[in-house]
Amino acid sequence: MERSLSSHSELPCSYVPIPDGPYSPAEPDPPRHVAAKKVLLISSVLLLLLLSLVAFNAYYPHFSGDGDHASLAPTTPNELKFSPHTVPSSMLKPFSRGVSSGVSEKSNNWMLKSSNGESYPWNNSMLSWQRTAYHFQPEKNWMNDPNGPMYYKGWYHFFYQYNPEGAVWGSIVWGHAVSRDLIHWLHLPLAMVADQWYDQNGVWTGSATILPDGQVIMLYTGSTNESVQVQNLAYPADPSDPLLVDWIKYPSNPVLFPPPGIDTKDFRDPTTAWLTSEGKWRISIGSKLNKTGIALLYDTNDFKTYERVEGLLRAVPGTGMWECVDFFPVSSEGENGLDASINGENVKHVVKVSLDDDRHDYYAVGTYDEKNAKFTPDDLNNDVGIGLRYDYGIFYASKTFYDESKGRRVLWSWIGESDSEYADVAKGWASIQGIPRTVTLDKKTGSSLLQWPVAEVESLRLGSNEFENLKVKPGSVVPLEIGTAAQLDIIAEFEIDNKSLEMTAQSNKEYECSTSGGAAERGALGPFGLLVLADDDLSEYTPTYFYVVKGSDGQLKTSFCSDQLRSSLATDVGKKIFGSSVTVLGDEKLSVRILVDHSVVESFAQGGRTCVTSRVYPTKAIYGAARLFLFNNATEATVTASVKVWQMNSAFIRPFNPQESNSI
Repeated sequence: MERSLSSHSELPCSYVPIPDGPYSPAEPDPPRHVAAKKVLLISSVLLLLLLSLVAFNAYYPHFSGDGDHASLAPTTPNELKFSPHTVPSSMLKPFSRGVSSGVSEKSNNWMLKSSNGESYPWNNSMLSWQRTAYHFQPEKNWMNDPNGPMYYKGWYHFFYQYNPEGAVWGSIVWGHAVSRDLIHWLHLPLAMVADQWYDQNGVWTGSATILPDGQVIMLYTGSTNESVQVQNLAYPADPSDPLLVDWIKYPSNPVLFPPPGIDTKDFRDPTTAWLTSEGKWRISIGSKLNKTGIALLYDTNDFKTYERVEGLLRAVPGTGMWECVDFFPVSSEGENGLDASINGENVKHVVKVSLDDDRHDYYAVGTYDEKNAKFTPDDLNNDVGIGLRYDYGIFYASKTFYDESKGRRVLWSWIGESDSEYADVAKGWASIQGIPRTVTLDKKTGSSLLQWPVAEVESLRLGSNEFENLKVKPGSVVPLEIGTAAQLDIIAEFEIDNKSLEMTAQSNKEYECSTSGGAAERGALGPFGLLVLADDDLSEYTPTYFYVVKGSDGQLKTSFCSDQLRSSLATDVGKKIFGSSVTVLGDEKLSVRILVDHSVVESFAQGGRTCVTSRVYPTKAIYGAARLFLFNNATEATVTASVKVWQMNSAFIRPFNPQESNSI
C-alpha cells in the first residue's frame, strides 16, 4: 500500500515551533497524566530503594589497589534480580572495563553526563522496546567486535565477541551465526571458547581468509593466562559442513608473539591475509610505539610460521593504539568490490583503524607499494587516524569482507550502547551490529568512500507513504502522517530556494555539529531535516538534519548532523550531537537515507559520503506513540522536501536446532 502527498505551495497542516534547547528537569513536564505517573514512579522507587542498594553492591565491582592499577572484583550480572516493573534508581559510579586487560574501554558509563548522577527508573515496557527488530544481535548478553565475516558454501558467516555470562564485557568467546541474505539469521553454537592457556583470558578479535582451494583460515588474538596478546590459528573441523559448526585450534598455537619493542598488551587483531606477487600470504596486526599508531606486517606460506616484514604498513604519530586494522583494495573505475589480493592499475587501497584512545574508526585512501610494503595516503591531511571516519556517531571495531557471491565488499560494525549498565543488565543484553554496508570508492570525489545499506535490507520494506515537493517555511515543524514510526526506511531530498541563497549574507562562521547547540540553534540556511522517534508533544525527538553556511567566498558549506539532546527524558543516557561536514557537488540535491530501528538510527547523507549512527532511548516516543516530523528551523530559507517512507518488517533471527542442521 502506498500513499502520496504532493504540494507545490504550502503544507496542508499547521506549524508547530520546534522547542528551544535540550530538555532539562527544570522545564514544565508535558501533560497527559504525568502527575499520576509521578506518584507511581516515586512509590516504586521508594519501595525498591533497599533492593537497589543491594543490587548495586552485588553488581558493580569494588576497587582494590590504587590509581590506574585498581583491580575489579568478579561480577555475575545474570544473578541479579530486579523488580519486574522498575529498574532501581541508584548512584552511577563510572568505572572501567577492558582497559586493564589490554583492550579498549568497554564500559558505557564513561559517556554519561547525567545532571544528578542517578539512573533513570526504567520499566520493562521501555526496556523491551529498545531491542531492535532488523539489526543483528544475540538472544541475550553482551556483544562487541565483528569477527571473521565471510561467505562460504552459500552461507554468510558472522562471528562476534560475546560474553555468555552477562550483559557487560568479560569472559569473551566467539559467537557464531549464519544467514542466506545478511538479514535473517540462524544462531549457531559458540565457535571458540577460552579453553587453552593462550586464550584463557579471552578469545579476541580475528579475521577469516579463504584460500584459492577453498580452505578456511581463521587467525585471532588470544589473551594468555598471563594476559599476553598472541596470535592463534583455527580452522573448520569439517570443511564439508556449510555451517562450519565445529572448529579446531592449531595444536602448536600461538603462531605469533609480540615482537621485541612491542608491549605485550599492544599486539592484536590480525587482518584477512592477501597474496603477494611472490606467492606469500601477508597480514597486518595493529600496535603502537609510545603514542604512534602502527600497522605491523608479517608474511607466511602456511599460516603456521611467519616472517616479520621490515618496516611498517603505516605509522601516524599521536594516534595511539591501532585496533582492528583493516586493509583492502577498492576499484577506482568499477562499482564492484575487490578481493583482498587485487592490486595494480585502477586500484586504490584503504587502511582503516579503530583508535583505542577515542573509540572511533578512521580510514585513509591511498596507494599500496607492495615491493616496499608501504601504504601512502593520497591526502596527508586525511592520514590514517586523523582525518576521515567511517561513521561520525557510535560505530567501532568494524571489519569488511569480500562477498564473492555478489562481487561486493561488505562492512560490519559494532554499535555499542550509550545508556547505563544498570539498564543493560535489567534488559539482559547490550550492543548490536550495524546493518551491513557495501563499500565503494566515491568516483565523483575520488577521495573518500561511499557506504550504503546492503540491498537485501529492502526486502523488509512494507507499505510506503510518499510526500513530494513539500515547501517547508522557516521555523516550522510538520507531522508526516505515516502511523507508528519505530521501524522505518526513509529516503529524503531537500532543496533550498534560490532566492534565500542569493539573499543570505556571506559569513566566516565555522559550523561544527558537536558544538553547534543542535537543531534548536537557528541559522539563515539551517538546520532542516527530519525528527525521528518523536512523540506527539515533541517532548522527545531525534533530529537528523543539514546545516548550510554561505562562506566568505560565496561557496556553500554543508554539515550533516544527528542531535540526541532531546532524544529522551531519561537523565542516564548519552546525549550528544554527532556529525561532520559533507561534500555536496553542484548538480546534487541534499539527500539522506535513514534507517530507524527502535533504539538505533543509522543515517547516510549524499549517497553515503557522510554517515552517522546514533543510539537513542526515548521514554515516551515508543511503540505506537513514535512519530515522524519534517522540520525547517532556518531563519531565512524555505526548503522544498520530498520524502518517501517505508514501514519495515522484522528480521527472522532464530536459535539453532541441532536436529535441523542435517536438513540444511
